[in-house]
Amino acid sequence: MVKRIVVNIKTDDLSKASHFYQDILELDVLMDHGWIKTLGNKEEAKVQISFAKQGGNNTEVPDLSIEVDNVNEIYDKMKQADFEITYEITNEDWGVRRFFVKDPFGKLINILSHQ
Repeated sequence: MVKRIVVNIKTDDLSKASHFYQDILELDVLMDHGWIKTLGNKEEAKVQISFAKQGGNNTEVPDLSIEVDNVNEIYDKMKQADFEITYEITNEDWGVRRFFVKDPFGKLINILSHQ
């Protein structure tokens, strides 16, 4: 079951997000690891936009991130369906288990669960 979908926007300058998204739209900094900054709010239906120099561990920035409650099951289903896995399932230092897969349209999708 999909829990949320997060759009990731590649940028070489994370600070460009501050004026538009923090000052004008009044989104809060939810996460800042230096290479990615996530803005959003504490509302039940969370809205988030992440600005990234890279996808973490020097991976490509995915087009979409989809949080699921069963990442291992989704991974197995993607492999069985012969979708291209471009980053194998991994427990990341920042507390997620994830993998990257190409969707039928060539978009790079980050499928993840928080640990």
